[in-house]
Amino acid sequence: MENNHNLDPKAQPNNPLHGVRLIDMIEYLVNKYGWESLGERITIRCFTHDPSINSSLKFLRKTEWARKKVEDLYVKTVERERRR
Repeated sequence: MENNHNLDPKAQPNNPLHGVRLIDMIEYLVNKYGWESLGERITIRCFTHDPSINSSLKFLRKTEWARKKVEDLYVKTVERERRR
């Protein structure tokens, strides 16, 4: 029988993004910074030109480099909040 340890939710204890959905990251960042400030921090059109959650999700799901920037900002922001 094969060991499916990767399916265990506890298998990634050091991954701060484990279990966090992209929509949750976007909503958190928008609530924290607002669209304008978020667009200044991560310069991508879905944040600067007629921004919406849906357009951002579509773009970020297709664009790995942009999703990585969002993930990095999310982790950095959450860690900063936890230290307070």
